[in-house]
Amino acid sequence: MKQLFTKTFYFPQQHIVLLKNRGLLIADEEKAAGYIYNIDYFRLSAYFYPLLKFPKEQHLYKPGATFVQALNMYRFDRKLRLLLFNEIEKIEVAICSCITNAVSEYFNDLFWITNPTYFFNMQSFRYTQDTIDAELKKSKEDFILHFRSAYTDDYPPAWMITLQDLHEPER
Repeated sequence: MKQLFTKTFYFPQQHIVLLKNRGLLIADEEKAAGYIYNIDYFRLSAYFYPLLKFPKEQHLYKPGATFVQALNMYRFDRKLRLLLFNEIEKIEVAICSCITNAVSEYFNDLFWITNPTYFFNMQSFRYTQDTIDAELKKSKEDFILHFRSAYTDDYPPAWMITLQDLHEPER
């Protein structure tokens, strides 16, 4: 049965006391409190979980389990995630480049991405067009600003549009 969330805010030092009471070894409480403050207890709690004894619902740590072990798992996970995202970005750039080059060559049209005759689905084209319009309107990229100042075309060639999309920081 559902209930109201009644847990209260804990300062990092209170989390330290809680973890120690549950059997986690913490050699440097001040450093541990700093990590909890900067990383957040909730985020770190996923890395404390493998250190729990069974049944895990009791929230008691295995003998010898340390804060540093959890922190090392967090660091490993973070490094792995950064490595993977870096490689995924390379793959995304390569795929985007291949598609842009292949379609530009196939249609012999550098502006294919803004040409409705190459779209089977007009709803898809309108969505693409709206997205491109919004991205170009807010773009501060030098290559887009240069294109606007140097050329009369409504849109830049496809590779500039796809490059603009890849430069979006929130993606």
